[in-house]
Amino acid sequence: MAPPPSPLDHHYQGEHPLRTLVCLLRGDRARLALGTVAFFIKHSPTWLLPLVTANVIDIVVMHQPIARLWLNCGLLLGLLLLNYPGHLLYVRCVSRAVRRMSTNVRFALCRRLQELSIGYHSQVSSGVLQAKVIRDVETVEQAVQQSADNGLAAIAGLSGGLIVIGLRAPLFLPAFLIVVPVAAVLVMRLRSRLRTNNESFRREVERLSSRIVEMTALIPITRAHGLEKDAIRRVDTSLRRVFNAGLRLDLLNGRFGALSWITLNTLGVGFLAASAWVAYSGAFGVSAGDVVMLSAFFATLTGSTTALMSLAPVIGKGLESLRSVGEVLQAPDIEDNAGKAEVARVRGGFQFQAVTYGYPEAAERAVEELTFEVAPGETVALVGASGAGKSTVLNLVIGFLRPSAGRILLDGADMQTLDLRSYRRFISIVPQESILFEGTVRENVAYGLDAASEQDLRDALHEAHALEFIERLPHGLDTVIGERGARLSGGQKQRLAIARALIRDPRVLILDEATSALDTRSEALIQDALARLMHGRTTFVVAHRLSTIRGADRIVVLDQGRIAEMGTHEELLRAGGAYVGLQGVRAS
Repeated sequence: MAPPPSPLDHHYQGEHPLRTLVCLLRGDRARLALGTVAFFIKHSPTWLLPLVTANVIDIVVMHQPIARLWLNCGLLLGLLLLNYPGHLLYVRCVSRAVRRMSTNVRFALCRRLQELSIGYHSQVSSGVLQAKVIRDVETVEQAVQQSADNGLAAIAGLSGGLIVIGLRAPLFLPAFLIVVPVAAVLVMRLRSRLRTNNESFRREVERLSSRIVEMTALIPITRAHGLEKDAIRRVDTSLRRVFNAGLRLDLLNGRFGALSWITLNTLGVGFLAASAWVAYSGAFGVSAGDVVMLSAFFATLTGSTTALMSLAPVIGKGLESLRSVGEVLQAPDIEDNAGKAEVARVRGGFQFQAVTYGYPEAAERAVEELTFEVAPGETVALVGASGAGKSTVLNLVIGFLRPSAGRILLDGADMQTLDLRSYRRFISIVPQESILFEGTVRENVAYGLDAASEQDLRDALHEAHALEFIERLPHGLDTVIGERGARLSGGQKQRLAIARALIRDPRVLILDEATSALDTRSEALIQDALARLMHGRTTFVVAHRLSTIRGADRIVVLDQGRIAEMGTHEELLRAGGAYVGLQGVRAS
């Protein structure tokens, strides 16, 4: 069962990450409160021990009734036995809340990545996004867990100690309270520098993650050209940057910890000397047990304050990771389908009306003033030099991009008014580079089609001329093909991609260099399968091979984003224009 929608989706609008954290944990408030109570109960022996020790010393020194000794020790023993059930209850409550939070954040991130436009994904490295989903969420989880464990322990020690001092030796309470503002000053002075260094370190780790993903993808090219040293050198540069950023952060944290430890322990020595002098002089009725108790409580207080300050780097790192997650969750470049009309039926008619699109950072428009119609069932081939705008037109048809100007009509309806998710159920895409995942042949071909039968699967593979090689695989349809189909040849991978399109029985077919990876024999087989698939369906084809495009009902020749000419293969050959001039096209 899928996790419920994360509250982060609805509350993160750039506010302070602490507020976001409160929103994330809001659903577990009762559980966290119960866990906090359980923690204070199970942790009570740590701050009661100095009081019991003081009582025992006074009983021995002043020869008080021995029954008081057994009473104090019995009370402490009873509280110690409560630690076990208290700790289990605390872990059950707090860990459940923290794990639920991290699961919901990852769920929200994965859902957001599906909603963000293709333009966003083309600009942000997949390695960076992986680091956000895995490393940053883990950092937030660790920060919350450590803050709960160490923070509650420190707060329990501070509050318990101050209560006991206030009741037993109120004269010394102001001296204890000096430590808190001293610690606060130290934290405030280093907080801004910690945030800057945490952000710098996080950025360098993201760059390294991106570089590693790039390196692994290029290993076949690197090895083929003997460029291993160059690849290692590129990664080594990123590793050194991460090393330097991490070292700067560690040194700052080290200075922070050392200064706080020296300051607090210096105060502790002074306080021990002062309390011993008061007891020695016999003033204010301070006993030997009180000196031991006050000294122990001061050590507890300084230890708790140090623990709280040591959480500053952890919390800072967690908040920086939460900001990193927020960069994805508040990214505005999303496909908005809310409230738009669902597409229940597609005939496949398209009208491009003065369609213009320009990429955000590009100086020139990718396509400009495109005006043409595509009848249902028609096959249109898009040809042109590299950068002419062919892929942009395909992305506009799929709905990955929205026109900057003009509009596209689908069966007479403006695509801006349609829920494109429902429209895409009627599309199949065969890309230039087959996109396969590490799974079985069956899982790759029937991806997303739970209702596909065994016969449907075999028919699609047969029509794609893939069944012949699949039956020779060790486990047939249940053979695992490896990451990105690594155990298959280029032609075999492309035939699986075509089978994936066939089994969906689409109304609109997108073929982006669908036969580019095939040898001559495979191409002939696939052309036959594609001809049957394309019959009666609206098809957009991008290809360089003349054999792929010559049978199209219409060929649109693009030049620098504009339509240079349009017609059938024979008409364009007779015209002797831009089509004939394209590489690979000959009048013969």
